[in-house]
Amino acid sequence: MAHYRGPDPKREQFRRYLEKAGVVDSLTSVLVALYEQPERPSNALEFVKQHLNSAGQTSADTEALQQEVIDLRQRCARLAEENKDLQTKLQRYEPASEDGATAD
Repeated sequence: MAHYRGPDPKREQFRRYLEKAGVVDSLTSVLVALYEQPERPSNALEFVKQHLNSAGQTSADTEALQQEVIDLRQRCARLAEENKDLQTKLQRYEPASEDGATAD
């Protein structure tokens, strides 16, 4: 005769943790996507890995990365402009130092 065991508090706590973190929803959506594939992929584990990776990036992560790209592009443009200005200044002084240079 089978004995009924009540829910283990550790298991319930872990299950709530997974639900709160969004793991259960992510796994469910990936498994549903796999189920709805017209043709089963040859490597189901690889399918799950790929879809979990794409589902794992939150919009906040994406937005933060996009903002970082914008900031870095602006910094790169400022540095390129500064480099151009410094090269122009250097060109003004470089010919004078070549004319006045003495051979050793």
